[in-house]
Amino acid sequence: MSLLAPVDFTPVAVLFDMDGLMIESERALLECWREAALELELALDDALWLSFVGLSDRACHDLLRQRLGDEDTVQALLHGLQRRYDARVDAGLPLKTGVLELLALLKARGVPRAVVTSTRRPRALQKLESTGLLPHFDDVIAGNEVQHSKPAPDIYLLAAQRLGVAPSYCIVLEDSVPGVRAALAAGMTPIQVPDLVIPDDAVRALGHRIVDSLVQARALIEPALKASLPSGA
Repeated sequence: MSLLAPVDFTPVAVLFDMDGLMIESERALLECWREAALELELALDDALWLSFVGLSDRACHDLLRQRLGDEDTVQALLHGLQRRYDARVDAGLPLKTGVLELLALLKARGVPRAVVTSTRRPRALQKLESTGLLPHFDDVIAGNEVQHSKPAPDIYLLAAQRLGVAPSYCIVLEDSVPGVRAALAAGMTPIQVPDLVIPDDAVRALGHRIVDSLVQARALIEPALKASLPSGA
């Protein structure tokens, strides 16, 4: 399969990750990470934070504890990070190019849409409300609603169950590698729109579609939607 081949089936639902995929949040979070580490005089490079992309809060905390050792330092870092990031969220984070147009297309064609994010539900709803995205979705499935986070398939299987659709006919839009692996493990078709973390050869070997933007993702999805329209539509 070509990595830019249009989707070859009629999707019954499209599932969206949130941070880095629809919301321009990862760059803001990276800046807050740098500032919080600098305040505590910690020598932490960007690669550490980038390794957290797509993981649950619990997994990120465990990785930080392994790196820093001292729980008090971990908590101080997280507190500084959260304080700065809260201010960014409250001020409003921008949307990714093409997200509103894609959502409008799917709504017009009657395709169910859900947010599937590793973020905890209260925070996810806050972000979706502040960006105006929440009304565009039929459901929100958050990281604290499953026992095993991405790259386990649990959260995507729960999304299919909640929407009442077959996993094999779901398209997943993801920016992160854990999210792509979760979608594949759930038997779904992922389209990856990388943000800060560029896919390496091992990721590309997974064989899924990788595009530069949600505009390109729409170009791969729309032909399948047109094919499902009744004659004369």
